[in-house]
Amino acid sequence: MEDAHARSVTEVLEFFGVELTKGLTEFQVAEHARIYGRNVLPQEGSTPFWKLVLKQFDDLLVKILIAAAIVSFLLALVNGETGLTAFLEPSVILMILAANAAVGVITETNAEKALEELRAYQADIATVLRNGCFSILPAPDLVPGDIVEVSVGCKIPADLRMIEMLSDQLRVDQAILTGESCSVEKELDSTLATNAVYQDKTNILFSATVVVAGRARAVVVGVGSNTAMGSIRDSMLRTEDEATPLKKKLDEFGTFLAKVIAGICVLVWIVNIGHFRDPAHGGFFRGAIHYFKIAVALAVAAIPEGLPAVVTTCLALGTKRMARLNAIVRSLPSVETLGCTTVICSDKTGTLTTNMMSVSKICVLHSVNHSPISAEYSISGTTYAPEGFISDGTGMQLEFPAQLPCLLHIAMCSALCNESVIQYNPDKGNYEKIGESTEVALRVLAEKVGLPGFDSMPSALNMLSKHERASYCNHYWENQFKKVSLLEFSRDRKMMSVLCSRKQMEIMFSKGAPESIISRCTNVLCNDDGSTVPLTANIRAELESRFHSFAGKETLRCLALALKRMPVGQQSLSFDDEKDLTFIGLVGMLDPPREEVNNAILSCMTAGIRVIVVTGDNKVTAESLCRKIGAFDHLADFVGHSYTASEFEELPALQQTMALQRMTLFTRVEPSHKRMLVEALQHQNEVVAMTGDGVNDAPALKKANIGIAMGSGTAVAKSASDMVLADDNFATIVAAVAEGRAIYNNTKQFIRYMISSNIGEVVCIFVAAVLGIPDTLAPVQLLWVNLVTDGLPATAIGFNKQDSDVMKVKPRKVGEAVVTGWLFFRYLVIGAYVGLATVVGFIWWFVYSESGPKLPYSELMNFDTCSTRETTFPCSIFNDRHPSTVSMTVLVVVEMFNALNNLSENQSLLVIPPWSNLWLVGSIILTMLLHILILYVQPLSILFSVTPLSWADWKVIFYLSFPVIIIDEILKFFSRNSTGIRFNFRFRRADLLPKRELRDK
Repeated sequence: MEDAHARSVTEVLEFFGVELTKGLTEFQVAEHARIYGRNVLPQEGSTPFWKLVLKQFDDLLVKILIAAAIVSFLLALVNGETGLTAFLEPSVILMILAANAAVGVITETNAEKALEELRAYQADIATVLRNGCFSILPAPDLVPGDIVEVSVGCKIPADLRMIEMLSDQLRVDQAILTGESCSVEKELDSTLATNAVYQDKTNILFSATVVVAGRARAVVVGVGSNTAMGSIRDSMLRTEDEATPLKKKLDEFGTFLAKVIAGICVLVWIVNIGHFRDPAHGGFFRGAIHYFKIAVALAVAAIPEGLPAVVTTCLALGTKRMARLNAIVRSLPSVETLGCTTVICSDKTGTLTTNMMSVSKICVLHSVNHSPISAEYSISGTTYAPEGFISDGTGMQLEFPAQLPCLLHIAMCSALCNESVIQYNPDKGNYEKIGESTEVALRVLAEKVGLPGFDSMPSALNMLSKHERASYCNHYWENQFKKVSLLEFSRDRKMMSVLCSRKQMEIMFSKGAPESIISRCTNVLCNDDGSTVPLTANIRAELESRFHSFAGKETLRCLALALKRMPVGQQSLSFDDEKDLTFIGLVGMLDPPREEVNNAILSCMTAGIRVIVVTGDNKVTAESLCRKIGAFDHLADFVGHSYTASEFEELPALQQTMALQRMTLFTRVEPSHKRMLVEALQHQNEVVAMTGDGVNDAPALKKANIGIAMGSGTAVAKSASDMVLADDNFATIVAAVAEGRAIYNNTKQFIRYMISSNIGEVVCIFVAAVLGIPDTLAPVQLLWVNLVTDGLPATAIGFNKQDSDVMKVKPRKVGEAVVTGWLFFRYLVIGAYVGLATVVGFIWWFVYSESGPKLPYSELMNFDTCSTRETTFPCSIFNDRHPSTVSMTVLVVVEMFNALNNLSENQSLLVIPPWSNLWLVGSIILTMLLHILILYVQPLSILFSVTPLSWADWKVIFYLSFPVIIIDEILKFFSRNSTGIRFNFRFRRADLLPKRELRDK
């Protein structure tokens, strides 16, 4: 029944055909179960494991690598190779792909856990009226029309419509659904609001929320998927994970690279068709296979096999750094996504605020003899910890607050007229509440006031252990006074009272809504001398003025406190006793903003990131908070920047689009609105980070480019998120964004490094094929270079230090390619030099080396006809391992120098020296040691087809390698000093890039 909130109790009962005093019959239960189904969230079939695994290989580069591995193995068999050499290359490739697939599978299974966690919030049992008798039944057995009784501590088992109140009031904590910081009072009357959101449905008890006060009966109106919790589950199921910007760019680059590789491989094969019949190959077919093998080697050289592993490693290093900032990353790609975030949709309660109600202002009557007649005090401290100071109107801190009569009696009333508990949790290291937030705030206030009669109070309390300190002053007053009778809070009185006895003296303490308390007062306590004076019209007007100032301008939640001397020996209270009270004071409390949020908001504005505050609270309260945290500092007024969910929905489509571009505050929202906001912003090409902690936030967290859950939030929110804030602090998000930007910059650097190295390998093989000289590098040697000698320095580049201005630049464009334009030209130049240096090293050994054969160059070019003619040298010289060892070593050393080039994109090595990243220096040393190991240790040298080199060989290798630094220094100089040099290479068709994105960005 979707409109139960708008129907009267009688209409709802008639709809289900149920009697208030008897409940459903067994026949009705069976019939309703058949029509509406069971009260459980349906089990969603999880993706089979084999499908998850196959999905990880659905990538063009990966498919090319698999094909290369298979072809490599088949060619080895065709050539008669057996044992380790036949399996080495394909095995290494497949191991890398398996490792990357494992990471992908783990990430994907996290998303399905969110749906499983949702079940944990369903109630287990319910007290149900059937056939005229109450019984306790399993919650899944409930059907629409069942009459259920709920009381304090009860978890609501389904969506219920209130039908009968069994106590003065019923309050429900529905924060997991709506994000409201305070419990909500429920009522029987139907809701008149059109387009009512969850917060407006004050007669509906939502599944999985908790009763915190009172007792009532209600009728089931929604079960299973037809509950508010069920709609959240459905929304999560409809949400598909968005690919991260980096993943998109790498996929685009992979597609481009695949086309280039295919083109070059075919070109090399076609160029050498004339050599297929060369006698050295033993026939046309074997010649074709030989050059096909070269093409495969070219593919292996062109594809950066280690790139996925290095990207994963770099992102993993970033997660470690973020963990130290209290940001726990659950999805590795989200680390980089943070760097291009353009909008942060932040929850208010608990993220921008502490989610701990705290008394911030007190107003008392100072004196009737001189002006001003009232006094105002400010209280510091924003958590449940008993830490903070009380200051007077001039800002002067009070040394002994308990010596002032009004403050002393406020502390007494706060401690005694109170049903809550505050305690210290040693496991979490913080103070926790049990009960209503407003009552806990009063307990904390009593601790800050301290106790009378001690000169060192309240500082002496700091000597206590945290467990004792939590409620020391409250316990003192509870021991001094014996509670005799209690009048609970009720909606009509809007107050509660407690009768206390002490030393043959009976006192009634009362607290409640200021309008209720002040109207019942005839006297007022003076703060200067502790005297009691009549409450005149002038004093009443002054107090009401202060109350309206607290509640209006400062949007504080206000309570008034009062007392009354009762007859000696009185043992009970009646409502008639709540008159002729003595006013003690007015307290104003709020959920205070976190101290560090102001600077974090400012950092976002500087970095070009827009912050939208999204909350279920009312508009006035949220606007007040936004003023305090500086979210509205750049605005003259709030018109066009602050909307409630219903106001936004009523706007025409065009005005909604314009509103989204200016919006700073979005209030009175429910789960569907949060998800809608994320989708709308994403349609405007924004990269959206969404924060949340409740079950209600899960769909939006899953839909956002990066979902950020609170450490104190629900398991559902955490499972649906990409990142969890251990300290629930908005400032941590800003620090994580800076880290994300730095990680992306480093990711770009090592991707460019690997690309330039692979270009060098392609140039090497291509030039060798075109010149007609023997193969310069074996496939297994290329794999060694790609995985080990490229991988270690590339990973170490991820440790490059964060730029000082990383949060002073605008977010990068989502469509920005990893390698474009002038940079691509730069790395083509570097890659070309790497390849040519490798080929020159190979030719040098044959033609010029003292330890080589010193062949004429023409003989080297005609090596394949050696066996068919007379020569002055044996043909076996072309199988010598020296030349390929020189080529491979040149390739390794030149890439080590190239790694130093990537300490910075444009800064010279003279400005950013190698020792600025000791990890890179260490990785270069380790890489060279590993390379020397395979050269000089016998089993390894045979495996990699290499041989030891002489000192003369090493000198030539150094001379050929070092110029790569000089070349890149020249290119960096042009980058720094010439803005006109730009080459607009495109990795894809221009029409694939959304034109709106170009215009907006």
